[in-house]
Amino acid sequence: MTQRLGRMPRLSLLFDIVVRYSLRGRRAGFSRLVARASMLGMVLGVTSLITVMSIMNGFAGELYGRLLALVPHLEVHDTRGQITDWRALAADIQASDTAIIGVAPAISDTVLLEAWGRQRPARVTGIDLSAQRSVSDLHQQIVSGDVAELESQRFSVAIGSTLSRLLGVGVGDKLQVTLPTLSVTPLGVFPRSATLTVVALFEVGADLDAQQVWVSLDTATRLFARTGVDYLQVELSDPERLDRSSETLKTQLMPVYRVTDWREGRGSLVAAVAMEKVTVAILLLAVIAVAAFNIVSTLTMSVTDKQRDIALLRVLGLPASAIMLVFLGHGLLLGGLGIGLGALLGITLATQISSLAAFIEQLLGVSLFDPRVYYIGRLPSELVWQDVALTVVAALILSVLATLYPAWRAAQIQPVEALNDG
Repeated sequence: MTQRLGRMPRLSLLFDIVVRYSLRGRRAGFSRLVARASMLGMVLGVTSLITVMSIMNGFAGELYGRLLALVPHLEVHDTRGQITDWRALAADIQASDTAIIGVAPAISDTVLLEAWGRQRPARVTGIDLSAQRSVSDLHQQIVSGDVAELESQRFSVAIGSTLSRLLGVGVGDKLQVTLPTLSVTPLGVFPRSATLTVVALFEVGADLDAQQVWVSLDTATRLFARTGVDYLQVELSDPERLDRSSETLKTQLMPVYRVTDWREGRGSLVAAVAMEKVTVAILLLAVIAVAAFNIVSTLTMSVTDKQRDIALLRVLGLPASAIMLVFLGHGLLLGGLGIGLGALLGITLATQISSLAAFIEQLLGVSLFDPRVYYIGRLPSELVWQDVALTVVAALILSVLATLYPAWRAAQIQPVEALNDG
């Protein structure tokens, strides 16, 4: 046996010892309980992190999808002021990149809306309905009325469903609009105002429902006394090409024109979603860390229980470095099994959580996500393999760190002292 071990035994022998210690060895009841608890904690931590990250990805994707139904991917502004010959510029933009599928003009400004004594600030955007179809899904988001009347009826408006409830108005009602400009009269200087008729209500399930209203380009020109348009909206065939297309347009149009993407206008929202994801990931990673460092207790008790075995292996010629590898493998096998099971359960749960939530709602007859409150009537989930990989790698690193000290302690055991104590 001593000859077989030599200075450094074969990996197959070390692996056999690791398996015996981890899975087949006889342990005291409490040691076995601690080992199973540490493995179970790792399973729960990894499963929770993968599942929750997928749900957050689903909510972020749902939110961005709803916003981009009405918000253009890119906007082109003239640094000199208004864009007068916007049709020629739109044609140039359309021809600059094959990823661009639509260009539409817009006039936009902030106003104060009033009805029945209630006041709310809002963003009024004047659009060309025919061109707007190529850059947004406004016509698909109408829940009441007819958005086509914006063109046929002067001084008409389409407002969000949330804003309509806040102001207490519906289709056919009048809105008083206070504009951000002043009128000089013989009686003094007064803010300009106008009356608009509500012809349609839209709903996308986002903050736009309470902040945005739409009028025709002709109405906006009259309201804000424009001679041109404020900017051009640009829609892409694939949002993933946002950065590439933005750089293409900047190279072609700057410095006369300024190109911005939707994330700049919604920077706080994008940052908040990213921060929430990071915060939740850190909190759940702490659960994995606790489970990983439970391995310390497991290995420490294992080293104490197996001092005589370690001494015998040392007497037979197993070097201290091999002893350390045995207990490193012992801890990593426990952690690896927990990580593997947790990843498998997390992936399964992340891909089936929407169906599971729907089944629970049907079984209990309750609505977990009331669309009137949460905008989203289901539990969305989007599994991102990069998140799974990062979770597994982080859990493995924590498991390695947790096994280092007990493995080092095992390697320091002196055979003579251990055998004498035994």
